[in-house]
Order: sequence, then C-alpha cells, then structure tokens
Amino acid sequence: MRLSDASVVIRPRSSWEAMDLGVLLARKHRVLLMSSWALVSLPIFILISVVLWDYPSVAVLVFWWLKPAFERLPLYILSKALFGQTPTLKQALRQWPHLLKGQLLASLTWRRFSLSRSFTMPVVQLEGLAGLARQQRLGILQQRNAGAARWLTLIGIHLETALWVGLMALFYLFLPQQVELDWDWQQLALASSQDWLWLEHLSNAFYALILVFWEPIYVACGFSLYLNRRTVLEAWDLELVFRRLRQRLEAAVAVLLLAVGLLVIAPTPQAMANPPVDSKPLSTPQASQSIKHLLEQPPFKNPETVTRYRFGEDQGANKTKPGADAKLPAWLESFLDNLNSDTFKSLALVMEVLLWGLLIAGITLLAWRYRDWLQAFVSRRRAPRPKAEQPVPSQLFGLDMGVATLPTDIAGAAEQLWATKPREALGLLYRGLLSRLLHDFNLPLKNADTEGQVLERVRHLQQPQLLAFSDDLTRHWQNLAYGHRVPPALAQQQLCADWRSLFDSEAAR
Repeated sequence: MRLSDASVVIRPRSSWEAMDLGVLLARKHRVLLMSSWALVSLPIFILISVVLWDYPSVAVLVFWWLKPAFERLPLYILSKALFGQTPTLKQALRQWPHLLKGQLLASLTWRRFSLSRSFTMPVVQLEGLAGLARQQRLGILQQRNAGAARWLTLIGIHLETALWVGLMALFYLFLPQQVELDWDWQQLALASSQDWLWLEHLSNAFYALILVFWEPIYVACGFSLYLNRRTVLEAWDLELVFRRLRQRLEAAVAVLLLAVGLLVIAPTPQAMANPPVDSKPLSTPQASQSIKHLLEQPPFKNPETVTRYRFGEDQGANKTKPGADAKLPAWLESFLDNLNSDTFKSLALVMEVLLWGLLIAGITLLAWRYRDWLQAFVSRRRAPRPKAEQPVPSQLFGLDMGVATLPTDIAGAAEQLWATKPREALGLLYRGLLSRLLHDFNLPLKNADTEGQVLERVRHLQQPQLLAFSDDLTRHWQNLAYGHRVPPALAQQQLCADWRSLFDSEAAR
C-alpha cells in the first residue's frame, strides 16, 4: 500500500464527511460494484427462493442473513480501487471465493448483529487480524467513529425498508386500471396461502434488487470511516507531506550542500577589508548608567498621562502643604472600594433583574387594564363572520335527493323491483338512505363526498344499528355499481327488513 498512489485526498475528516467520501467512491465505481453484487447475490437468492418456495418469509430471512458474505466483495474492490489498482469484473468474481475463508462463521453468527459491522470488517479482511490482536485493534479504532458507524447501520435499515415499500408501491401504481377493477378484494382476502406465494416472492425479489443499489454504498461508507480513523491514528497526511518534501529536495540537495560549504569556508570581503579593532571596555558606573537609560525607554517603560477628577485640598492639616493632594475620608474610601467587590456586583445584578421584572409586570398590567381598547383600536383581526347554513344538495352520486321524488313505502317499492330491476331497487334504497341522512339526521353531505366519507359521517352519529345497515347497503351498492354483482335473494330480503325496522318504526312513533 503506497499512500502516494491514493485516488483521494488523504486528510483527517469528520465522521459525516468521511461517509460522504464513501458515497462518492461508490458512485465513481458504481457499475463495477453493482454488477458484481448482482452477479453474486441474485443467483443465490433465486436458488434459496426455489428451495424454500413454500416458505417465502424464511427465504428472505436466509438471504438477509448472508449479507456479510456478499459485503466482502465490494470491500475488496474499493480497497484495490483506492490505490489505483481497480480490478475488472472477472478478476473480482474470481477473488470472491477466497475472500470467504477468513472468519466467515463468526461473521454469520455472533457478529451478525453488530451495528458497526461495516467499520470493523476491514480489520478482518484487509489487516487479517484475529483473536486478541483483533480485539486490541478494534479497541483503538472504536475510540472514534464507532458511533457514526452504528448510525450508518440504523439509517441503512430504515432506508432499505423505505425503498422496499416504495418499489412495491411503484409496482402497484403501474398496474392497469382495468386489472384493479376486476379484482374481487373479498375473494382475495379469503384466498388460500398458496395463492399468495407468487406475490410474496415478488416482494422478496424487490428487496434483492434494493440491495444491489444500497449495499455497495453501505460498505463504501464503512470503509471510508475506517480509512479516516487510520489517517488520524497513523498520521497518513503528515507522512505524505514529508514524502513530497523529500522528493522536492532530493534534486537540489547536492547543490545546496555545495553552496553551504563554500559560504562557510570562504572569508567575506568586509572581513578582509576591515580588520578587527580593539574595543574599550566600559566601567561599572558607565555600564549602570547605560542600563538605566535603556530601562527608561520603551519597551521597558511606557509613560502614560491620565486625567481624572479629585476632591479639593483640605483646609486644615494640608493648608501648610501647598500642592499636596487631598485625601478622602476613610469611610468613603472603604465604601468606594467595596463597590468593586463580588458582593456588590451580585447585589447590582439582582437589582437589575428586579427592575426589569417590575417594568415587564407594569407593561403587562397596562395591557390587561386597557385590553378592550387595544382589541378595539389596535387588533387587526376581523370579527368572525357567522357561518352560513349550507344548502342541502339536490343530488348525490347522480341520485335525486328530493323527498317528493321518493315513494311513501320505500321498502315495499324496492321489493317489487328486485325481480325485474335490481339496480333500480338497490338505488331506491340507497337514495332513500341518503335522503334520510340529509333531512332527518342533518348530516352535512356534499356533492363531492364518496361512499366512504358518507359512512364516516354516519359513524359519528353513534348509532350502531344505522351504521351496520348503511355499511351493508353501501357494500351491495358498490358491488352492483362497479362490479355488476346483484345481491342474493336473502340479502335483498334482509335489506328491506332492516329498512322497515329502522325507518318505518320511527315514522310510526
């Protein structure tokens, strides 16, 4: 491993910046990483699905459990590509069986649930450490970046799940609308488990495809965290700087040594022209005077003029001493000195807080006292307008909601229409239900409401019998309107009987 051949800048990074570098590495070699992962993992996924066809949940669990074995191939590719030795797809696939020899059983058993798996995997695969040496190495590496590696795994779990669900939703959205309309959801719900196997294996295939995209990025981010930790521990950036300096100086070192030697050996022209002159030593008083003169000048002494106020001279004791400074009384000097103490500073802070509190309390009291005036002249809020009563819609779902258009005995009229005109009979019952909900129960139904929204409003009435009848009638109405399924004879009689028990009894009362 030669650091000078690295394809990225070797320098210490933060944890998130190091993971961002991993994403860039995965994007740079995305074709090789994704194709190698697909060629290795997808055939194994197909084999597991065929063997465990009757147990799709077990099949996807086994495939998920084998992820550490598949992750060794992207790590091998990234470690080679980092130093300019990117392998071909054929070379990487040939190398993968040899990568499985090192501590594979441990990776698939007690180390399988390690949240920092992507960060510690290079210690086994690239450094070849095991046992006590591996534990000591991990103890040093995990002092930093281990938390980021755990967050990487947690984020990866949520990202895998989100992409998996999103891909299944996308598949559902691409289904033709006619296929969806022909589905009988009741029969699908009651279908046997064997009829759902193809759908479960299809969702498992979506998960395998998601891993083709995500797992190389996950391995690359963990590998970049490992590189960043080694860069900090082993000072790779400083080593690279010194290597570059050595390469620059190797060419000029001979010339530099020759020039230094000539400068040391050859005498200077000034020394040849001016021979040394004997200097006269200073006496002790002269030396002391020279030292004092130097100490009186900057930077040893910096005179400064200060202007301040002071009390006038005393008329008593200091009267005979013209020009003498006046002295303050002892109690005043003590008081002024105490003003700078911590006690007075704390007291001043408390007083400041109390004054601010009194000011805020006063403003609040004034606002409360004159709140009516403020609301009348200052507030910009408009007075709430009275809600206008919503007009009762004349039609819902293309059905006339007028009371005058309905027969007096709705259940009897529906019974006469069942044999020849079942759609009109069921429409009459549903139209009568909506009319009763509008006029008798005052439900705020709208033209844009769906059948489900109507049932939701009925549920708020807290009447179980009405809700059960509405739910049953709506289900038969939808089956006939959208699926062309006529209710059976028993259901027809039950609907009419429920109508009489609900509404004819209320009319009698």
